[in-house]
Amino acid sequence: MFAHLRSFHAVAKHKGFTAAADALHISQPTVTTQVKELEERYGVELLVRRGRRVELTDTGAALYDISRRIMGLHDEAEELLQSSGKLTTGQLRLAAVGPFHATEMIARFLARFPNIKVSMLLGNSDQTLQRLLTLESDIAIIAHVVDDPRVHSVPFSTHEVVAFVSSDHPWNRRLNVGIAEFADQPLIWREKGSTTRRAFEAAAAEKAVPLSPLLEIGSREGVWKAVEQGLGIGIVADFEFVAHPRLRTLRISDADIRTEYHVACLNERRTSPKIAAFMATVLQ
Repeated sequence: MFAHLRSFHAVAKHKGFTAAADALHISQPTVTTQVKELEERYGVELLVRRGRRVELTDTGAALYDISRRIMGLHDEAEELLQSSGKLTTGQLRLAAVGPFHATEMIARFLARFPNIKVSMLLGNSDQTLQRLLTLESDIAIIAHVVDDPRVHSVPFSTHEVVAFVSSDHPWNRRLNVGIAEFADQPLIWREKGSTTRRAFEAAAAEKAVPLSPLLEIGSREGVWKAVEQGLGIGIVADFEFVAHPRLRTLRISDADIRTEYHVACLNERRTSPKIAAFMATVLQ
């Protein structure tokens, strides 16, 4: 049964039988036979063949969610046995809302466990949390409190949200600005799911300040470039702002807008040696 499930998981993950066979280092006919036997044994359709690619049925998608957990736990068991608890081998996958805290945490971890391979995916808070829940990542670095019983999270740091403008903007010589002054100003936003954006929108709504976003851009670099070109006003957590000759930050004087960064993992995986070691190392 496990071999059949492993073959199905590989086909679903790599979106094809040939790629799955290559990943598992077995023949393509073996993969095809095992998946077919799995479908026939339970009388279900898991995959729809589209030429060389495959698509998951509803049942297949539900099984893939389960198989990701099973394969993840299988890998952890193998790592544990191979390293005898010493973390001399293995891989740790991080998902993070930005590189700033994450790279600092990785440096601390690798100083103690240099043989662990670390990879990182960046995205907004919603994307980062989803990657944790679907086992794409082992650890998540998120900029908000996670209200989910499946997730164990620990506060790491708190940061003020500030605005920033270009050197040509009328606010450029100011040190701070009231939140009411943002009414109908052209704002350069991160995409929905950004915690910084969410915190600013909540503060504006509390003060009944109407907002007029001009652009929605899916990266910090894109936001900074648009603001530098004078297209509007950007919003960012203070520690994320990188000094630039054509950009200036302004504090928001009459609203306490903050983001709280957390390090998170799944509750069911807190005892995983690599996860426990990472949490202990970065939260010392």
